[in-house]
Amino acid sequence: MKRMLINATQQEELRVALVDGQKLYDLDIEVPSKEQKKASIYKGTITRVEPSLEACFVNYGGERHGFLPFKEIAHTYLANDKGIEITRANTKRLLHEGMEVVVQVEKEERGNKGAALTTYVSLAGSYLVLMPNNPRAGGISRRIEGEKRSDLREVMDQLEIPEEMGLIVRTAGVSKNIEELQWDLNYLLHLWEAIDHSAQEKSAPFLIFQDSNIIVRALRDYLRADIDEILIDNPSSYQLVHDFLQQVMPDFLPKAKLYQDSVPLFSRYQIESQIEMAYAREVSLPSGGAIVIDPTEALTSIDINSARATKGSDIEETALNTNLEAADEIARQLRLRDLGGLFVIDFIDMSPSKNQRAVETCLREALKVDRARVQLGRISRFGLLEMSRQRIRPSLGESSQLTCPRCSGQGSIRSIESLALSILRIIGEEAIKDNTAKVIVHLPVDAATFLLNEKRPVIHQIEERQKVSIIVIPSKHMETPVYEVERVRSADSDESSESSYGRATEAQDDSNQYQENNRPAPQMPAVKDLVPQSPAPIRSAPEPTPETGVIKRLWQKIVGTDEAVTTEPEEEIAPAKPAQRDPEKRKRAARPQRNKRSPQSESQQDRKPRNKQAPAAKTKNKEPSSATSKETQPVAAGDDNPETTVKSNRRRRPRRGNRKSNRETTSTETTSNDSHLSSNESDAVKVQPAEAKPTPPQQVKSEAENSSTNNGEAKKSSQKKSLETTKIEAQPINPEQKSEATPRIKKPRTISKQPLTSTKPAVVTASP
Repeated sequence: MKRMLINATQQEELRVALVDGQKLYDLDIEVPSKEQKKASIYKGTITRVEPSLEACFVNYGGERHGFLPFKEIAHTYLANDKGIEITRANTKRLLHEGMEVVVQVEKEERGNKGAALTTYVSLAGSYLVLMPNNPRAGGISRRIEGEKRSDLREVMDQLEIPEEMGLIVRTAGVSKNIEELQWDLNYLLHLWEAIDHSAQEKSAPFLIFQDSNIIVRALRDYLRADIDEILIDNPSSYQLVHDFLQQVMPDFLPKAKLYQDSVPLFSRYQIESQIEMAYAREVSLPSGGAIVIDPTEALTSIDINSARATKGSDIEETALNTNLEAADEIARQLRLRDLGGLFVIDFIDMSPSKNQRAVETCLREALKVDRARVQLGRISRFGLLEMSRQRIRPSLGESSQLTCPRCSGQGSIRSIESLALSILRIIGEEAIKDNTAKVIVHLPVDAATFLLNEKRPVIHQIEERQKVSIIVIPSKHMETPVYEVERVRSADSDESSESSYGRATEAQDDSNQYQENNRPAPQMPAVKDLVPQSPAPIRSAPEPTPETGVIKRLWQKIVGTDEAVTTEPEEEIAPAKPAQRDPEKRKRAARPQRNKRSPQSESQQDRKPRNKQAPAAKTKNKEPSSATSKETQPVAAGDDNPETTVKSNRRRRPRRGNRKSNRETTSTETTSNDSHLSSNESDAVKVQPAEAKPTPPQQVKSEAENSSTNNGEAKKSSQKKSLETTKIEAQPINPEQKSEATPRIKKPRTISKQPLTSTKPAVVTASP
């Protein structure tokens, strides 16, 4: 269960945490005393134009002047009446000192670098981002893919967007209807009108608009449908959340709750230790390994150590498991610490390339939930992976950590011996200089003790050789590696100077050392507390659908639609008839099967379509074949693809597999292996329930003529005659009768070989 926890009990620090169960996966901390300027809009003045940098410096009211590149200056500020074409080369001619511009902070001030500015303003809403002076920009978030992207394009075409403005749909805008998006757009247009109006009323520099506080910003950026609960432990903050949700996101209003338990909110979900881990340099892994994160000026290095990890049957498996755990934890730590810029990750060496690809895939999947834009490389032959992450806001270390005053951020200091020897060499250099009377050294007690005892002879040699006086003064207020060396010239020396202990430095007041001095008072924005003109539209809940039974749900899962449950039985064929097959399959089934021993024995004529009658010359029994084919020319009524019956005297092999041969289904009617009655004709005989007609006299005449043949041939002829008689006795299919007998069948059944429709009996002649 995912929750949003808002801790506002301490006014000096506001914290917003996103947890999944008891696992912290995102964190945002804001210190009200440290003003965040990103996304704030100012009106500033250009103080200097630098063509060599293709940028200008703007005084917008910050501690340092902002940096504004030429490419970030909108064309509206470059319009002129001199006829100069607006190009990048002519930009420096169109800008001048004292020119007022409306700028927005893109990057915060870091160290000695000023803030990065732009004149292309972007206003972020709940679902949209409006760019009022950048018509070329706009589109849909890169995270939205597939059909959702095409659906949003159709919705954007219906929005009323001014011509000179651009619009971007955020990921929160997915599945939103046109009314909700238009409402958000109207609010952003109203906000831009207020900003534009305020910029024209007052001269620069001043703050026009400031982004919302951390609570409103977290609700706008992090609140999604998968968040099940919002807990706030402060009544005033709860009222702020309630008012915002009621005005902007009314669907989430029931999820907001005031936490009033005696146990602290973050302690209840056991995330305090996880937050403290985000401040540490080393993070432990479940398997016993560890990752070490070291931010530097150019990039952030991340090293993976196996440490006590023994999870795996061999060293390769241990390295793979540790790297997979580290990849998932690195993605999580980047979100918690808000680190941005370049990163170099040193994974444990892995020989198989498939293991390297597995680690890359794991890291890529873990970074998909990150709001920041991430570019990921591949593991090189040195085992290093390079990546970059968008810097959304100041990192956790920059906003809540200070540089160590003792090591100046280096992380280490020199030892006592090394520092004392270094000071001794400096004393020798100062003593060599001309007109040097004294060298006075102030240093920590430990270093002074080392020089006055272990290095006393060396100091005495310098004094005798250079004719100077060396005074070592221990200071209890100094700590390694701080020291001070003072050189006194001969003209400035005073014989009546005070004693050495009187020269010791006094303790300095470090109470303000950890606070930034000369900080300007925070500015109040000209546009603030601007609420939407109308509340957000509430989407109507879908009508509840009636519950279906188990059998119906099972049928829907198999078939896919509810209509199939009622319409399928109506389309069912009569039980007495075999299942209907595809016409192409029936054609292939009607063809004689090849001899497996001679697969090429089939003639070219057999490969032709079966709807054409085979030539009489290709068969041994000309007369019966031709006679029979003539009698079978008429077609059944209602057949869309008429086909003629083709008989072959070749013995067919029974079909193999699950499909039984039609010859087997008619074995009770026919026992002769030399029968020339096809399987489809047997089906026709079996299906028709019509009564048999009396045998015509012409058939009796045919039997009398055949009595002169020998006994074997007479018996064979009699069998053929019996089959022909049986075939003739079958009544033709009448479409009207068929529709009455089987009203559910929409179309008459089609077979590859047409049943005999002629009532005239065939004349069968026996071969002499």
